[in-house]
Amino acid sequence: MRIGVLILPEFRWRSAQSLWRRADELGFDHAWTYDHLAWRSLRDSPWFGAVPTLTAAALATRRIRLGALVASPNFRHPVPFAKELVTLDDVSGGRLTLGIGAGAEGWDATMLGQGPWSQGERADRFAEFVEFLDRVLREPAASYRGRFYSADEARTYPGCVQRPRIPFAVAATGPRGMRLAAIHGQSWVTTGDRRREGTLGAAEGARIVAEQMARLEEVCLQLGRDPRSLRRLVLTGPMLDAGLASVEQFTDTVGRYGELGVTDFVVHWPRAEEPYAADLVTFERIFSALKS
Repeated sequence: MRIGVLILPEFRWRSAQSLWRRADELGFDHAWTYDHLAWRSLRDSPWFGAVPTLTAAALATRRIRLGALVASPNFRHPVPFAKELVTLDDVSGGRLTLGIGAGAEGWDATMLGQGPWSQGERADRFAEFVEFLDRVLREPAASYRGRFYSADEARTYPGCVQRPRIPFAVAATGPRGMRLAAIHGQSWVTTGDRRREGTLGAAEGARIVAEQMARLEEVCLQLGRDPRSLRRLVLTGPMLDAGLASVEQFTDTVGRYGELGVTDFVVHWPRAEEPYAADLVTFERIFSALKS
C-alpha cells in the first residue's frame, strides 16, 4: 500500500517548506493539500492557495508525488485551471496527481457571489467539469460547448509532462461520481460516509469503505473496465480514524484497509489543535518505523 500525507496550506512558506521536505524524507509516497478559498472552522485563519503551494512544494522536494484533495467546480473553470495544472506538472517533473470532486456547500460554494447549487446541478456541473478538463488536458487546442462550461480552441501547449495527461483521482460515493471515476479516473477517492456523524474506528470504517468499493466494482464492470486498474485511495481524518496513536494501531488500521484492496492511505500532518490534532513525536515514530 502507498501511504500519503495531507498538509493544510495554513503556514507561510518559510515554515511550510520544512513540512513538505520532511514528508519527502520520511518516505511518504504522495503529499497533498486542500483546494479551497476558505475552509470550515479555519475560515478566518491563514489559508494559502493550493496551486502556488504545490508549485513551491515541487521545488522543495525530490521524489514525492504531489496533488490536491480535492479541487472542485465551486470556484474553478476548466480552461484557466488546466493552464495552471500543465505548469505545475512541468515544474514538478511529472509528479502531479489531480484530486477532483463535486465540492460541497460552504464558503467555496458562494464566495464568488453565486447562489448555492442544488444537488442535481452540482452533480451535472461536476460531470461537465471532469469531461471538459479531461479534454483540454489531452488536446493542445480544445473546444467545448456544455450547459455550464464552454471554450473556443483553448490552448494548453506544450501539454502535460505525463501523457496523455496528469492522472485524476476522482472523489465519489454515489453512482454518478463513481461512473466518472471509472471513465476518467486513475484513482478513486473516499473519505467514508459523509452522511454519518463522528469519526469511525478502523473496523467500522473498513466496513463502510468495503461497501463503497463493492458498488464501485459493479460500476466498473458495467462500463467494461477492469476494477483492478483503478487505484482506491482512502483519505482519513474527516470521518475515518487514521490510527495515529501508536505504531501498532497504525499498522492494524492500514492492514484492515489493505485487506479490502485499498491501494493508497492518506493521513493528515499533525496540528497542535483540532482539526487533526495529533502528537508529532508519535507521528514521526510511526513513519520512521515504516521507512526502516
